[in-house]
Formats: sequence, C-alpha cells, structure tokens
Amino acid sequence: MSRLRIALAKGRLLEPSVERFRRAGAEPMPDAGRRLLVPSSDPDIEFLVVKPADVPVYVESGAADLGVTGTDVLRETPADVLEPLELGFGYCRLVVAAPSATPYPALPGGATARVATKYPRLAREHFNALGRPVDIVHVGGSVEVAPLLNLSHWIVDLVDTGATLKANGLVERETILEVGAVLVANRASQKLKLECYLELMARLQRQ
Repeated sequence: MSRLRIALAKGRLLEPSVERFRRAGAEPMPDAGRRLLVPSSDPDIEFLVVKPADVPVYVESGAADLGVTGTDVLRETPADVLEPLELGFGYCRLVVAAPSATPYPALPGGATARVATKYPRLAREHFNALGRPVDIVHVGGSVEVAPLLNLSHWIVDLVDTGATLKANGLVERETILEVGAVLVANRASQKLKLECYLELMARLQRQ
C-alpha cells in the first residue's frame, strides 16, 4: 500500500487536526522537534507541517496527497484540489468591519474606501459583486490596527469571538464567508492511491 503524506497547517487548526487524526489511528510522532516531515503511529501515513497558506499549494502540486486547511485560505487561492470532507472544527467567519463612527457601506462624497486585508482575492470579489469600488490594501497581519492608523477605512478579516474587533473599536458590518476546516486532496493522488485514500476517509468519517 502506498504511503499518504498529509499537510497540516501551523496555527489555530494544528491541534484539532492532530486530535482528529489521532482518533483515526494516525497520531503524529510526539516530540518531532524541528522535523517538518513527521511519521505517525500508522506507518502508511506521514505528516508535513507547513504555513496555512502553503497547504493548498503542497496538495495541488502533489508534494502532499492530502491536507487540512480552512475554507478562508482555500477560497483565497486558485488551487485546483478536491474537498472530500468537512472536518467539523475551526469555525469562524470572514467579515467586513469598520470603526463605529466610519460610514458603511459608502463614504461621504462618494470617496473610494480603502480596505485592509490578508484576503485580497476574497475582498475584491465581494465588493465587485456588490458593485462597490474599493482600493484593497494587502497586509500580512495586525489588520485591526489599519483603520486606527488611517491606513484604511474598513478591514476584511477572520472573526471568532469578536473580542479583538471590540478591543480596537471595530464593529462587524457584513459576513463574507462562513469558515471551517476541510480535508483537501490532490486529484491525481486520490486515484493513484485510491485504496489507502478510501481507508483513511472511512476512518475519519467513523468519528
């Protein structure tokens, strides 16, 4: 049987991903240290731990057969991968937020709003679909501070409890996407390693 390589995202999805695979009988080796290719308790499965944005890239290219990613990351990329299973964790939402005193959905005088975000593709698609022209400001982190520093009028970012927005004087205006963790698969690997793929899917779905 062929070995499956599964890409896991660092950050908020890593711990629940590891737990899900542990319950399916493929627990990553503990104390992996700085190793990025991590064997598991199942000799036919190994894990690759990468940055969240890289999971669709590794899976689409075939460097990994499967991966766990959020639908926010997946929809932001043009990656052509299969989505065989919703995993039932990592729920949050991608929203438009703005300071409470900043007008929305239009600025006075018809001014074009600047929108800071880590998700330029999804933000642009959202506002284009609504016929609202905006200037997208692509930032890599700390998006909530952008309106406070006059970098942008509004932001598009992930929200879980809303505490960070509230702490920075922001309020939600619109939801763009409900987000959750999904299993993604390389199209070719799904066929070439079908037996191993189906066995793992069955184990994950029994939970």
